[in-house]
Amino acid sequence: MIQLENVTKSFPHTVSLRDVCLDIPDGEFLCIMGPSGSGKTTLLNIVGLLDAPTEGRCLMDGVDMYALSESQRTTMRRRHLGFVFQSFNLIDELTVWENVELPLKLLGYSRAERRPRVEELLRRLGISHRMLMYPAELSGGQQQRVALARAVVSRPRLILADEPTGNLDSKQGQEVMRLLTDLHHDLRCTIVMVTHNHRDAAYAERVVELLDGRIVKG
Repeated sequence: MIQLENVTKSFPHTVSLRDVCLDIPDGEFLCIMGPSGSGKTTLLNIVGLLDAPTEGRCLMDGVDMYALSESQRTTMRRRHLGFVFQSFNLIDELTVWENVELPLKLLGYSRAERRPRVEELLRRLGISHRMLMYPAELSGGQQQRVALARAVVSRPRLILADEPTGNLDSKQGQEVMRLLTDLHHDLRCTIVMVTHNHRDAAYAERVVELLDGRIVKG
């Protein structure tokens, strides 16, 4: 599904990624690990079509994503990618229901099409009784469940998770990882997760380790 070919990413005064080659098959649950500054988030951003490589190519199904226009990449992100962040990134002014529904509205789904998808996900993730509440009224674990629902409601092919349990206690973190694993199996989607947590990494099918911008394992 995803191929990184000799990807280098340079910033002023530093090189974050150095000649990275990586194949991510369709349906794989891949974990990226490494110390702070190793290039994990930069790699995730390139795969997520958020930040172009300085050199090399990022291919999806054989198509060079950064040869496309920005509007084409935006369409690809909306249709095929879901994002889960450490800080949840929910919209405070929207209810749980509205946060989860938003990706479907952006894709042009009708209200009749949106309703059953949102209802099913909220029920499945155990937060349907919170659907009219706002993010500030929820616990961290509940907010991350909402973020998971929002990430998968459009049934993306690829989910990108950046430290998804980083702001949660150990119990909430394990619950979120179990939910993420269940969604991976049921939706048959590809997951790329960045984490420092070895316990979280154990849920993945493969672990790639970065050091100083290079893949040293996996």
